Amino acid sequence: MLRSSVGLATNRYLAKVASDMEKPDGLVALTLDILPEALSRLTLRDLPGVGAKTEKRLNEKGIHTMQELLALDCEQAGELWGSVWGERLWHWLRGEDFEMSETDHLKSISHQHVLAPEMRTPEKAWAVAHKLLHKAAMRLRSHGLWAASIGLAVGFAAPRGETAPISNFGVPTRGWHGELKLSECQDNQTLIAGLRRLWASIPGNKGFDQPYFVGVHLGGLVPDRLHTLNLFDALESSRSRARLLAIMDDLNHKYGMSTIAPATMLTAYKAAPTRIAFHSIPDLF
Repeated sequence: MLRSSVGLATNRYLAKVASDMEKPDGLVALTLDILPEALSRLTLRDLPGVGAKTEKRLNEKGIHTMQELLALDCEQAGELWGSVWGERLWHWLRGEDFEMSETDHLKSISHQHVLAPEMRTPEKAWAVAHKLLHKAAMRLRSHGLWAASIGLAVGFAAPRGETAPISNFGVPTRGWHGELKLSECQDNQTLIAGLRRLWASIPGNKGFDQPYFVGVHLGGLVPDRLHTLNLFDALESSRSRARLLAIMDDLNHKYGMSTIAPATMLTAYKAAPTRIAFHSIPDLF
């Protein structure tokens, strides 16, 4: 809970900080007069969005404590993160709000899943990839975004006896990934066609027949206000498809993601469930 007159973005961030300070009850008031002292008692890992990798990177740049982080000026904070996120964090940690850029939006959307042993066949892995794309497409439309590229990553368990790198999941593996440029789109039909083309380009030789990991990525995201219409956007069939997708998304939001879904992902109905990470809160579909 945050009691101040700061803006919505700052309130959301500091409210998360405050709730983490008082777990398991999750309720504490941070007023602007006690904010510096309260924050100085935290560790870097207490900040939402700072995990083990980010903490290590901050340590390598000489930042080990909250006091050292808070001592930076706005420009130094931006250089520390290497992006506008550092400057935003600097303002938020001081209870200050600011105008977001009109071009500020998600730059990519991705979903990935480690397959259960019974799902490690090409046919079932394809169904999981299809489900991941279904989730990503719903997020894309919910944010009013259009994708200009689609990517697919698949990890394959290496055949026994073959020397191969060990993945983060402890599996001797060989990886494959591909990306395809698209005309800016947000409809399932175009995205599925792109995914199908990528899937067809996976090598068919030995060593690429035991998938254990699948990831789908939508990139080059453009918001509605910056979307460039193409020749076919004005067609009645395109408008009808957009209305149909909006209705499908509404039903899936209300009754569950798989209420209306392509038949090709039915094999993966219970695979790739939505999980909540410790340092971020995903869209729940």
